Amino acid sequence: MSKGKVCLAYSGGLDTSTILRWLLDEGYEVVCFLADVGQEEDWDQVRAKAKQIGATKMVIQDLKREFVEELCFRAIQCNAQYEACSVCHCDVSRFLWVSNLTASSGTSLARPVIARSQMKVAKEEGCDFVSHGCTGKGNDQIIAPWRIPAFFNRFQGRNDLLDYAATKNIPVTSTKAKPFSPHVEAGILEDPSLPPPEDMWTLTIDPQAATDKPVDIVINFEKGLPVKLQASDRVYTDSLELFGALNAIGKAAGIGRIDIVENRFIGLKSRGCYDAPAMTILRLAHLDAEGLVLDGAVRSLRDQFVTHNWSELLYKGLYFSPEREFIENSLVFAQRRVNAEVRLRCYKGSVWVLGRSSETEKLYDAEEASMDSLEDFSPVDTTGFININAIRLKKYGLQKAEQGKSLTEL
Repeated sequence: MSKGKVCLAYSGGLDTSTILRWLLDEGYEVVCFLADVGQEEDWDQVRAKAKQIGATKMVIQDLKREFVEELCFRAIQCNAQYEACSVCHCDVSRFLWVSNLTASSGTSLARPVIARSQMKVAKEEGCDFVSHGCTGKGNDQIIAPWRIPAFFNRFQGRNDLLDYAATKNIPVTSTKAKPFSPHVEAGILEDPSLPPPEDMWTLTIDPQAATDKPVDIVINFEKGLPVKLQASDRVYTDSLELFGALNAIGKAAGIGRIDIVENRFIGLKSRGCYDAPAMTILRLAHLDAEGLVLDGAVRSLRDQFVTHNWSELLYKGLYFSPEREFIENSLVFAQRRVNAEVRLRCYKGSVWVLGRSSETEKLYDAEEASMDSLEDFSPVDTTGFININAIRLKKYGLQKAEQGKSLTEL
């Protein structure tokens, strides 16, 4: 007798293919769900593999536009960053496309759209449980095999999964020599002193092998969102086409590689290697646009409050929370006047800004900023500014003197 019907978040990789077979062996009926967030896959082959292993049904949903417009572009508006790594790098790189979109397992930025759609499919298919291949604390309606003793005692790691896959005739591309996914961790990557193998990078070519000809592009932002890309005499305004074109440009130039050691939510340090060409380019362009058109005090508050907290919430899987919604409303407000055009150059692993302008925003005034003009500015005014600040700082100097110290000393 079946223990119930499970909707499994399935990628077709080693972990979820093994979990699919294990759930069937445990007596569950399984409906597989896969989110198309841009990965270049043979969908007929994915369906055939799930059926071969024993799934009742394979549901694949196209979530590319939803993913890019609701999550990736919001991360750009936010200049999202977790620790030393831009969230735009470390959590999007697994879901970007090259000529199309390319992707792999679900991480921070893609989780919300994947989870939301999986729950819809589970309801439509009359499932009793949902399941996934990730670790972490769940509840009694989530079957997470990596947290079930019967599973993790049997499968200590990926080598055990590979042995099981071989026994059950489950086709997988991972090997014991190369157990890592094409972006992430495991295997040789677990030694942080060793460089990642070159064939691990899938979204960028080696910068040393990139073309000797730089590529100049122009990106337009409206309310902080990228709305137009001009590159190689072509113009892109559709969000997916724009994103795909930037990925292709960035890949050819070797832009967007990152190799970091990050702190996981559960307290462990983990080494990760990611490549995210489109998001790397967009983030730099957006940061530069803000320098021209965003009020300085608003930008400072956004950086301290919105950027940090939004990034933390996404990284820790707390997208569906009132605090994320509150923070995001603040972000949208802050981006109302981020309307600008940024020109950039892509070349051999680097991207840099050539210039920026805005037809609508007037915070920057060349006459005011000029070192050769005193229009609308009197140097005498700075005297009051200096005197006011000196009131407090003189008292600080006196306190130091009482301690036998001088501000002239290091």
